[in-house]
Amino acid sequence: MSNTTSKTVKRMGIGLTAFALLVSSACAAKVNQAGGDSTTAAATSPAAAASGAAPASSTAASGGASASSSPAASGAASTGKMLPVTGTCSAPVNLAMNDWVGYTADAAVVTYILENDLKCKVNQKALAEQLSWQGFASGQIDVIMENWGHEDLAAKYITQQKVAVDAGLTGNLGQIGWYVTPATLKMFPDITNWQNLNKYASKFATSESGGKGQLLDGDPSFVTNDEALVANLKLNYKVVYAGSEAALIQAFRNSQKNNTPVLGYFYSPQWFLSEVPLTKINLPKWTQGCDSNPKTVACDYPNYNLNKIMSTKLANSGSPAAALIKNFNWTNDDQNLVAKYITADKMTPEAAAKKWIDANPAKVNAWLGK
Repeated sequence: MSNTTSKTVKRMGIGLTAFALLVSSACAAKVNQAGGDSTTAAATSPAAAASGAAPASSTAASGGASASSSPAASGAASTGKMLPVTGTCSAPVNLAMNDWVGYTADAAVVTYILENDLKCKVNQKALAEQLSWQGFASGQIDVIMENWGHEDLAAKYITQQKVAVDAGLTGNLGQIGWYVTPATLKMFPDITNWQNLNKYASKFATSESGGKGQLLDGDPSFVTNDEALVANLKLNYKVVYAGSEAALIQAFRNSQKNNTPVLGYFYSPQWFLSEVPLTKINLPKWTQGCDSNPKTVACDYPNYNLNKIMSTKLANSGSPAAALIKNFNWTNDDQNLVAKYITADKMTPEAAAKKWIDANPAKVNAWLGK
């Protein structure tokens, strides 16, 4: 979910520290709709990622997740047909690990099946989103399990260099936006209309925001247009970086617990939304091309049809790993459940994956071509 232009921001640290994710009671992440679903999570192997979360750029391009249409994919998700899973793994599968728990959930389930059913060796490598893409060119990375758009990177590594391919949709619908807690919404009931944000700017001021309202973002490498949005919508706010998904989540928790206002970047799928049902701010509606220029973007984020990216080498290798990964396709609820096992239930990613796999043999067998 990071960016190169307006979608990525240089890494900064601020007063908030990365808090451990605490207890959550439910798994399905539903968001109150004055906006829609929200998204993401923190991976067990630390990386400088995305939206932790989460997402990437929004213009449609080959290989990227798009708002209104799904990219043409070589995997089963685009055709509805499962590929045969045959042969043996002749080389390890190098799997990028981006820094949000939804990604960890994807990777944990696929890794468990690769190692236990297909007897493949898997190397998980903690990397930021952009570095993960660079790994296709260097040969260090074979798979990105959850890509949030990144049309610029898709154009470079898929279209131009041809070192990577679109491996199909994950089945997850991602959404990025600005959110408030129920406590904040109760204080300012009309804040869901972006045109009312300036009216309350002083209420969101912090020591980090320089007299302006604070818009709290997560990891600076997440996909974000927020600095451009603040400027182009002429909002009296300053983007401040919590530094991680965990710190962002803790800020929302604190807001709800202490009845203090907070406005922050967030996303879905995200298990945390079942703990604190955030409400999305209605920014100017996204339309095709409204965010094509990262400097002038003044519209909401699109919905992202999340997809998998695979090295051309692995895709053409005949490895059963390639077929399995292309076949992999599940729902936001599936991902949120595994993420909840990892974060709230304190299970290891491997144990969480096994629990889900044992409860979903039909889906797993379909991925295995059985």
